[in-house]
Amino acid sequence: MPLLFSYGTLRDPAVQQANFGRELAGRSDALSGFRVDLVEITDPDVLAVSGQSHHPIVVASDVPADQVAGMVFEVSDAELAAADDYEVDDYRRILVTLASGVRAWVYVQA
Repeated sequence: MPLLFSYGTLRDPAVQQANFGRELAGRSDALSGFRVDLVEITDPDVLAVSGQSHHPIVVASDVPADQVAGMVFEVSDAELAAADDYEVDDYRRILVTLASGVRAWVYVQA
């Protein structure tokens, strides 16, 4: 099963229920070489699900010690596609190696 690293709204049980029809079980991990910023959300569907007008977004950092804490979730291919549909065009999905050494998908600044 694919692994998905989330540092933002996909960690919220209500957002998980809305997108995946279930709550995800995960474990803590971190993404090195990135920092967190905010992006304004204008998509009404995403706003309705998250209830937040600004979402965190990670951007590559020039400071190697920068690290973003989050959770790793096992998801199905269909759930990964649902996450793609949920994320707005400001995000793109990439495969990264997390601090634990596992490879996971993460949404970063497009």
